[in-house]
Amino acid sequence: MRFLLIFPLLLMTSPSRADPCDALPKPSVTIKRIEERLSTNTEYSYKSLTNIGAALARPGKQVLGLTRGSATVSFASHTPAITDPSGRWECASPQITLSFGFSPMTVYVAREFPAGSCAYKEIYEHEMRHVEAYQKHIASIEKGLTESLNARFATGSIWRGPVGQTAARLRQELDTRWAPYVQRQIKLVDEAQARIDTAEEYERVANACEGAIGKVLRGKS
Repeated sequence: MRFLLIFPLLLMTSPSRADPCDALPKPSVTIKRIEERLSTNTEYSYKSLTNIGAALARPGKQVLGLTRGSATVSFASHTPAITDPSGRWECASPQITLSFGFSPMTVYVAREFPAGSCAYKEIYEHEMRHVEAYQKHIASIEKGLTESLNARFATGSIWRGPVGQTAARLRQELDTRWAPYVQRQIKLVDEAQARIDTAEEYERVANACEGAIGKVLRGKS
């Protein structure tokens, strides 16, 4: 009985061992939307733009203007780590930053339609609808991307494993799983873009400005 009385006292007076990994910051995810200034290009003829945009244009239609946005996905990561006394194991805390968006983004208007003309205005305003679709789509997927990445990485749990492997394992997962995932989410914008380029919209623009655009396409001044 004397032993049983002493044992609880030993438990209470023994200091608890702190986990050195608690000194690491919590894993985190930061999301940054790329918001680059829009550029305008009027160097190409409508025939050149038709060739450039052949994959997107409706068969038999001339491309008078074009909006090109290059989908960009970039993951930066920093992984502070602590190595245990044996030198064999480490605990680490992934700090991840995702930058995504369209960069660069360029609006092309065929050179046959000079700035300031009615035709230029009609074509440019049509292309700005595409720009707006790009921007709205990027904003719309940000919340879902944030939730998915936080659910995977920002759980509060420190990563543990053999020394020197955590950062490489993280980089591989970001490159092989998450970068393609973000690219797929961005590509969904194609559906919104297709809804803008209807047959009716093509006809409206082609017949705008009292037929000035149609005259250029028919080779008349």
